[in-house]
Amino acid sequence: MNNILELKGNRFIQASRVSSGGGVTMNSKKNIRCCDLVKLREKLLKIEKFWENEQRIFEGVLISVYYNKIVAKSNRIAGLLKGKLSNQAIVGAKYNKNKTKHIITYFVSDEDIKESINLLMVVEKILKDNFDDGIYKNIFDDNTNLSKIKFKKYGISMSMFKQVVADISYIDDFDVEMEQQNIKSGIITLYNVKQDMREILKKIGINIINTQFLDNQTVRLDENELSILISKASYLISMATEDLLYYDLQQDNHTFNNDIIQIPKPTDEPTIGVIDTLFDKRVYFSDWVEYHEMINENIKNADDYKHGTGVSSIIIDGPRLNPWLEDGCGRFKVRHFGIFKKNMSSFTLIKAIKEVVAENRDIKVWNISIGSNKEINDNFISAEAAILDKIQYENDVIFVISGTNKKIDEDIKKIGSPADSINSMVVNSVTSKGISPKYTRRGLALSFFSKPDVSYYGGSEDKYINVCEPLGETKVTGTSYAAPWIARKLSYLIDILGFPREVAKALIIDSARGWKEKPTADEISIYGHGIVPIHINDIIKTPEDEIKFLVSDISEKWNTYNYQFPVPIRDGKYPYIAKLTMCYFPKCERTQGVDYTNTELNLHFGRINDKKKIVDRKEDKQNEDGSYIYEKDARKIFRKWDNVKYKCESIKKNMKAKKAYQYKKWGMEIKTNNRLDPKDGEGIRFGVVVTIKAIDGVNRVHEFIRECTLNGWIVNEVNVSNRIEISRKINEEIELE
Repeated sequence: MNNILELKGNRFIQASRVSSGGGVTMNSKKNIRCCDLVKLREKLLKIEKFWENEQRIFEGVLISVYYNKIVAKSNRIAGLLKGKLSNQAIVGAKYNKNKTKHIITYFVSDEDIKESINLLMVVEKILKDNFDDGIYKNIFDDNTNLSKIKFKKYGISMSMFKQVVADISYIDDFDVEMEQQNIKSGIITLYNVKQDMREILKKIGINIINTQFLDNQTVRLDENELSILISKASYLISMATEDLLYYDLQQDNHTFNNDIIQIPKPTDEPTIGVIDTLFDKRVYFSDWVEYHEMINENIKNADDYKHGTGVSSIIIDGPRLNPWLEDGCGRFKVRHFGIFKKNMSSFTLIKAIKEVVAENRDIKVWNISIGSNKEINDNFISAEAAILDKIQYENDVIFVISGTNKKIDEDIKKIGSPADSINSMVVNSVTSKGISPKYTRRGLALSFFSKPDVSYYGGSEDKYINVCEPLGETKVTGTSYAAPWIARKLSYLIDILGFPREVAKALIIDSARGWKEKPTADEISIYGHGIVPIHINDIIKTPEDEIKFLVSDISEKWNTYNYQFPVPIRDGKYPYIAKLTMCYFPKCERTQGVDYTNTELNLHFGRINDKKKIVDRKEDKQNEDGSYIYEKDARKIFRKWDNVKYKCESIKKNMKAKKAYQYKKWGMEIKTNNRLDPKDGEGIRFGVVVTIKAIDGVNRVHEFIRECTLNGWIVNEVNVSNRIEISRKINEEIELE
């Protein structure tokens, strides 16, 4: 086995984007006629009248645009509404029922609506005078004919005319969204109308205290308060979820052993944070747990101690309890926060998690083996998951979350919050035979994101997971008991081997995925990227015919690149196939609905050709001048807007070596795009795991190390013994006399 290699020292170069001036584009599948403008103008007039007749509680109007496809940022409104500033006016986004089209909600002024109506009238007049058969794309792109029109007499420029026509080519309809969900009370997210929501609610008779707010847009309302909001201003409701969540704690439970067990005292082992039910201090490993109880003394019972104690037992002593799952990671200390009960307020949970993480910044890996019985929503991320994503964006931490369970006799059921957290590592269960157990629930999140991320062994009737509960060792099953094993591996990679969390997450996913290029959507919804290997060596080592190396850096500008990867050449060619896994933790915006992640990092890796361009193995043309990929295809094929990128070449018979160009180097580019604020992508750290497999079976790792050193890289072989010793030295307490 080869050690994996960590490449450092040869920093990535940052480059701003040079605009190619491509100009506005029209939907090639549409022909814009006068009747299209009349229909949309009449709808805007109705919306204008609706807001004129409405008892106004805020300045401005909410309007939803029904697009005719899943639209890229460049195809959204840029002439109507607020013109070029329209993208900044977006306050919500969702899909239609078939998940084939965008419905995007904007907050604009009354004047913006009036101006849009006027623009549609002017463009309608131009079409009536000059284009009897409407405008097709070939006419739209031909400025020779368009320049003959005297736009000045219509009071509009040619560029604005083209922008409005382009806007219309992507729009089916306008409307005002009214909340349709049937809930009696809950956590309500309101559209951002740029005013204090407390004052707005007060105007319609809802007087609430500050503690009912998570932020200015998210508030907890009781049945009476929500009833008033729906009857007087339902158009303000962006998202609504029930507040009382019933948490499914475990799937099976048979006590079988109450023997007294001895365990060494903890020393300098890493600490994993556990947010769960209560912890019983009488168990044999209590010296390994720093316990903080956060539940009122009067509302506890004996059952509240089982789940949390069992989860912590896996993190501390899992391999001794389950020898078949010996992972080589050793033991870990636990800082356990007893927050949960069988059912509790989601609102209370969110506030508690924020408080706990803020006060324990030394902990990098957190385990949450609890989840809601309710299914996640296809159009927005849960409030709990959104808070976890925000915490991970703002802090150098990672959450490991169980994929939630269903009752065995229930039909197919989607995962429950907070397993829809995009930045977290979400874990589903498999049996000892590597198949999905009967209690497994399914992703995806927002019909797109790969949740769960990975799967691991969580017990089933053929082989249970052994844990220690207050009354002794117990056999259990459930995703709750799969997640802690992944928390152990992440803590080993981060706290002992010293990898950034982005690299650690990428290593876990890369090991689970292997060389499988295209798992089906159904497989991903159940297993995520795959089953993580049991032993840590199968994650941090690689077969002798593979070179696996890690790079990590920070994206500051549009293009972050490095063209100094000296992959060894054989007889003038490259006898390899390659795979890559990249992870990053983007800023997310729950109020943007299905367009949840603010930043896209697009990964390219391959040989540098004679034109000094990367030959991308997957022919990914995103961000290339003169190339266009439909947004739907970019999301489906290249995982655009996903914070986990995986690219893999297939292992096939009779594989041939690749041409080596004159530059004789490979390069990597990370292209950064932002949905909202251009600054959202600044300072985002990424981690990439690259594996190059020799199709001729030859081990060239030492040749690669030598060439990297000659090209300015500092190459660190991941030697476990050395890194453990370094970790111990760093954490050693020094007594000064």
